[in-house]
Amino acid sequence: MKSVALILILLLTFSVSGCTEQAGPNEGEDTSKKVTFGYVLWDGEVASTNVMQQVLEMKGYEVDIVAVDLEELYRGLSQGDIDFTTSAWLPVTQEKYWNQYGDQIVYVSHNLEGCRLGLVVPAYVEIDSIEDLNANKEAFDSKIIGIDPDAGIMYNAENAIVVYGLDYTLVPGSTASMTSDLGRSIADKEPIVVTLWSPHGAFSRWDLKYLDDPEKVFGYEDNVDTLTRVGFEEDMPGVYDVLTRFHWSHEDVQFVMLNMENGMSPEEAAAKWIENNPEKVNEWLGE
Repeated sequence: MKSVALILILLLTFSVSGCTEQAGPNEGEDTSKKVTFGYVLWDGEVASTNVMQQVLEMKGYEVDIVAVDLEELYRGLSQGDIDFTTSAWLPVTQEKYWNQYGDQIVYVSHNLEGCRLGLVVPAYVEIDSIEDLNANKEAFDSKIIGIDPDAGIMYNAENAIVVYGLDYTLVPGSTASMTSDLGRSIADKEPIVVTLWSPHGAFSRWDLKYLDDPEKVFGYEDNVDTLTRVGFEEDMPGVYDVLTRFHWSHEDVQFVMLNMENGMSPEEAAAKWIENNPEKVNEWLGE
């Protein structure tokens, strides 16, 4: 009897063990609850990243946000080190990175549309075209004030200097330093030309204008797109589902950006937007 009982116990143990090994995630369930979310340190992308991080955390995911430069963002997506981003400016601004890595990355959708970029001056400056810059180079000290060197808009600005034959130097910096220089010049009513894009909080704070770009060096309007690594949809269908529905307006992103400029942390500004927009958040979550 003891032998029979022992055999029954062993059979039951193997049966349970076999069921455990065969169990796996149901169709439509994510295989993990942790995701790596890459972004670049531009105000609009800081805004979208912090909002989406908190939205996904509401769904129970552990979201690791990683700030990287553009080359590292695209390389990380192509190599699978970064799961997704909402920071891709295409088809113009980040064209060279898409051309290099795009066939190893999955395009998801636009999350923001109608984004313009180019060379911008205060409205009181009496020129209206990039073609007018050389004739007024002394007023601008022959400088175009830029942002971080690897940004797509800096690549476009370098092309503009060549295409228009500008006797100017493109001065690299950061978004913060460019905005600070712009603010100081406006306070003193001095001319300044900067690399800038829409949406950006500067357009809500000051009266600015884009210089006409007849050669279309800066292209037409861009979109901000969501990209993932290859295989992410299969591994994390729940997150991928949310990303396909993530879409907001210039007013939305500028709300977050302005609150950051007024002293809120990105986390606080994102939380405030989420609190004010429950219907849109529920739409993204599919609820």
